[in-house]
Order: sequence, then structure tokens, then C-alpha cells
Amino acid sequence: MTSTRYKILHDTHYHYSSTVSLAQQLAHLWPRESLWQRTHHRGLHIAPEPTHRSDSIDAFGNPLTRIAIEKPHDSLIVTANLDVEVFQRPELDLNISPPWETVCQALSYTTGKPPDPSILEAARYRFESPYVHLKQVFSDFAADCFPPQRPLLLAAQALMEKIFDEFTFDPNATQVATPLVQVLEKRRGVCQDFAHLMLTCLRSRGLSARYISGYLLTQPPPGQPRLIGADASHAWVSVFCPVQGWVDFDPTNNIRPELEHITLAWGRDFADVSPLRGVILGGGSHDPDVRVTVMPLDEAIAHGL
Repeated sequence: MTSTRYKILHDTHYHYSSTVSLAQQLAHLWPRESLWQRTHHRGLHIAPEPTHRSDSIDAFGNPLTRIAIEKPHDSLIVTANLDVEVFQRPELDLNISPPWETVCQALSYTTGKPPDPSILEAARYRFESPYVHLKQVFSDFAADCFPPQRPLLLAAQALMEKIFDEFTFDPNATQVATPLVQVLEKRRGVCQDFAHLMLTCLRSRGLSARYISGYLLTQPPPGQPRLIGADASHAWVSVFCPVQGWVDFDPTNNIRPELEHITLAWGRDFADVSPLRGVILGGGSHDPDVRVTVMPLDEAIAHGL
């Protein structure tokens, strides 16, 4: 089976303008195991040393680290060091997926008929979530992708292509909490915005789709070396199909994720799988400095990483 092995470094530095006396953080920084992904090594360095730390699984099945620092500190450094192998996924014929209306009906509750476990699990990704609000405007935007009886996965692919064609990647256009209605109006944003937009278009039609947080191997310009710390977290979408299961789509790049996509966690939207979030007492103004490096393992070894 074809596979690619990666070295990933994810560094997050917080420098506080005033002392933090108490902090509690949740970290989604360890990759999720799956049929197409295996973690060979995972390490998490935290400074200052946490007063309490526990590793567990969250409500969506993702690895989760809880951190509590109960002593004064003016900075926080969290570094994930990962060795992950990604396997080639099976070929899929999108044409044989059932019509999207049939899938909507299958996801709907029928009185007196207990749902199949896979349908019940998928249903949690069918409704509104903190960053994904369902509105008619999103259903209307995607209408041309969902003609009657079109196979679900072909419709999802058409929606991915539509977002890629009609929107411009602009890291200065939005923030985490920018409303999707504004993203739709401005036609600009980043991978998180495009993933959320695709989610709301699908869910607004009664379909189940989840947000995938992870990494993407990027290629430096021809003749240029790969820069350490120049990468970033990435986000894409997975659509539930009763026949093929969950199928991933990357609207930022108009591709179906394969060997160059490394899955970290999945949930309803970004709020469920933020790499690092929490509450602090004190701290004043602060912005995180995040540096991500994604390299094929042999290349990382050559760099001494």
C-alpha cells in the first residue's frame, strides 16, 4: 500500500503583556488514528510545566490534552512533535453514490424506526454549530450544484469546485469569528472560512458534513528550499454518504484529500477542534505566534529535525 511518512512540528507561543496567574487549556494537537493514517510518534512539550495534565478522548473521538497551570507565568509555549504515516485511500466512483435527496431522507428520523448506528452518528453533524449557522442564502448559493437526483458525492464535488472558482484566498480578509454571510458577500477568506461555508451549504440541505482540522504538505517555489515554520494548519470537509461512508473534500484547493493531507481531528466546526484554546486569569493583551513545519520524514532527517 502506498504511503508517505511526515515529520510535523507545531509551535505555539503566547507572550503576555502582564502576568497570568491561572490558565486552563484544551489542546487538539495529537493526530487521530484512522484506516488511512498511523502515528508512529507523538510528543507534547509545555512550558511552564503544567500543574495538572491529562490525556483523554473528546466527545468526537479525538485525542485531547487538558492543561492547567496554577502558578504565575508571562508566557506559554506548547510544542507538538509528530511522526505520522498517511496511506493512499481507496479509489471511489462518485457516480455510484445515491441521489442527495435519498441521503437527506435516510438522515431524517422516522417514527417507530430505530436509526442505523452510522446514521445516528452522522446526524450530529447535520445541524447548526457555533460557527456554522443554517440560512436559506447558503442553500440558494449551492442550488446549481444540487439538481434533482444528482448523486450526492458528485453534488459535493461540484460545490467544492464552485467555492474554489468563486472565492479568493485572502489571509487578511477574515478573522475566526467573521460571519459566514460576510464571507459569502465578500467572496474572500481562508481555508477555515471555505470549510465552514461548504459545511453550511451541505447542512442547509439536510446533509451531514463535518469539519476536519489537519495539515497540508505545501511545496516551495521551484529551486527554493522548504522553510522551517512556514506552514500552517489546514481545514477541509468530510461528507457522509450511506454507501461510501465519509468522503473528504478540500474546497480551498479543489482536490480530494490524499497523501498530502494529515488529519488532526474532526468535529462540527472549528470550535470543536481548535488546536489550543482555554481561559486565563490576567495576561493583558496577547496574540499567539504559531509556527508549523510539515516535511516528508526523509527530508526532515536531512535537516536534522
